[in-house]
Amino acid sequence: MVPHKKALITGASSGIGEAFADALAKQGYALVLVARRKDRLKALADRLQRQHAVSIRPLVADLSRLEDIEKIAHHLSDEPADMLINNAGFGTGEAFYVAGMAKHTEMTNVHIGAPTALCRATIPGMRARGYGTIINVASIAAFLSETGSVMYCATKAYLVALSRGLQHELMDRGIRVQALCPGLTVTEFHDSLQNIRPPHTPRFLWRSPEEVVAVSLAALDRGKVVCIPGWENRLAKWLATNPLTSSFFAAAAKKSRLRRHL
Repeated sequence: MVPHKKALITGASSGIGEAFADALAKQGYALVLVARRKDRLKALADRLQRQHAVSIRPLVADLSRLEDIEKIAHHLSDEPADMLINNAGFGTGEAFYVAGMAKHTEMTNVHIGAPTALCRATIPGMRARGYGTIINVASIAAFLSETGSVMYCATKAYLVALSRGLQHELMDRGIRVQALCPGLTVTEFHDSLQNIRPPHTPRFLWRSPEEVVAVSLAALDRGKVVCIPGWENRLAKWLATNPLTSSFFAAAAKKSRLRRHL
């Protein structure tokens, strides 16, 4: 296998994105880190350069904005990466009809527009070199239908379908594609959500970003296109998608949500 040298990570300033940056810097990757928060991004870049003596380039971008998506896509076209990690994402915890169209458009841009544009920008270079890796960070929500997360589930399902299709299309080109589908992960992601908070779920259901990243990178070598870290998340996916159990699973989830709002 040809060793990877350079990776671009979106949503890199915290959580799973930061954990990917740590893991890859430790392996000697040169990194391009993309995030909205300039101060957090610079602090991470400085830390990784001190700890691992690798090249780190921070790029400030808000991927809910089309012009910023275009900027990062142009960067990938001009300076190809061996690994692309589409990790940027957010949730709202609001019912579909409550959230405004501006919020739906932002989520569509971040979860669908940006990964699509960045994959399109990076694949030609990977095909020419005959190797490359793309990880699209989706979610276990891609297989669920959750009140308060309709757009989130739908856009994450797109990332799973995109990854499966790309791997089928590129499998003979030496390019590995993965849809990473974590469940509850201890990150800032849940801080802004109203319907999912740590006190509502047992601790054993939560995983650290470092655990999620370790499982993802290990699954690449096994050719796993859809990677679901944790037995509890694989079970939830099976229950939600198996025809014999999906109705019961949906009813139980609805009952649980109603209890929380009483």
